[in-house]
Amino acid sequence: MNIQISGDNIDLTDALKAHVRDKLTKLTQHFQPIIKVSVILTIEREQQIAEATVSITHFEAHARGESTDMYTSIDHMVDKLEKQLQKYKEKHADHRA
Repeated sequence: MNIQISGDNIDLTDALKAHVRDKLTKLTQHFQPIIKVSVILTIEREQQIAEATVSITHFEAHARGESTDMYTSIDHMVDKLEKQLQKYKEKHADHRA
């Protein structure tokens, strides 16, 4: 899984990058062939925003998390991505009995 992390108006510390990577690795439980993940961390006034796009074969999921704490924003973003990937997986599951 290729993870690109970029920041806008924020210092990307090693701890912040590690938190993003740790949270995104749990997405592989739901859908293994994740091709690319692009994460943008932004600070706008008092809002800390985390946005991500996950690319898999024939599907892209996009999520945004906002909070006053960047770690909480990342957690919200990953939860939204997890729900989208789970829904995609259920929708395209083989329904043969």
